[in-house]
Amino acid sequence: MSGLLALLDDVAGIAKIAAASVDDVVGQAAKAGAKAAGAVIDDAAVTPKYVAGFSPAREIPIVWKIAKGSLKNKLIFLLPIGLALNTFLPGVITPLLMIGGAYLCFEGAEKIYHIFKPHHHDADEPEGFVPDPLHLEKQKVAGAIKIDFILSAEIMTIALAEIPDGSIWMEAATLAVVAIGITVMVYGSVALIVKADDFGLHLSKEGHFAATRALGLGIVKAMPGFMKILMIVGTAAMLWVGGSIVLHGADVLGYGLLYQIIHDAAHGAAHAVHLAEGFVTWAVTAALDGLFGLALGLVLIPVTQKIILPIAGLFKRNKASAGGH
Repeated sequence: MSGLLALLDDVAGIAKIAAASVDDVVGQAAKAGAKAAGAVIDDAAVTPKYVAGFSPAREIPIVWKIAKGSLKNKLIFLLPIGLALNTFLPGVITPLLMIGGAYLCFEGAEKIYHIFKPHHHDADEPEGFVPDPLHLEKQKVAGAIKIDFILSAEIMTIALAEIPDGSIWMEAATLAVVAIGITVMVYGSVALIVKADDFGLHLSKEGHFAATRALGLGIVKAMPGFMKILMIVGTAAMLWVGGSIVLHGADVLGYGLLYQIIHDAAHGAAHAVHLAEGFVTWAVTAALDGLFGLALGLVLIPVTQKIILPIAGLFKRNKASAGGH
């Protein structure tokens, strides 16, 4: 009997340790997730534009596909890669993040560039050509998951930096909680945003009160403008986040002159205003980071078109010819 009691006591002790470990993981995940809040907001702002133009019936399935891709990005690729690099090659993380940041700058700048210089009609496509919806959906989902990979890499890196040094299993568990929690929050929000117009339409038709129907009609009328604003915010977010990643990375590598200039300008503006200094510092920093991101992205457009894409095309042709033999 005493042996059984001792065993139960040991089991209770192990359960307490396990519960404490779970509390530690959740607590660390909450702190790490809070530090990555800026990137989370950017992720939520960027994603809705990828469902614009599709039928309402396809909106939630598309969001779900992107959410699954995001979880795969975080849990299967970024989590083990981040832990491995943090353990064995910590110096490689910053340059890799800078490359990802530069890509975000390129994506954001290209969208602005094509507003002023739209795509020319493809000569291989007949006038009035309408792309296959399934093919277009696959393209949009793939593009969203690619952008998500970079934003997720930033989120996971920020989270990893905030986790206290400990066992690799504790770090892995904490990152997994961050990955799942942030993905649910981001894509749950996106799903609510893209279905808000359907909800408004339902209220306008099925509402029992005049005020309810008016509210529904107001939501329906407001959503197109709101989605346009969200697309603008998403593009601005790419430039802001991309620019800040590149500038911060350059500072870490010892080339922090521009980073310091922006830092000083933001704090100078905040002190001059003497009102909501924290917000002014953030706003000025974000604006200047975004302008830098736009400038870098515009520089990368001709570099990509004249150098990177032709080289990539050579590799593709060589691979195709090798496959033909």
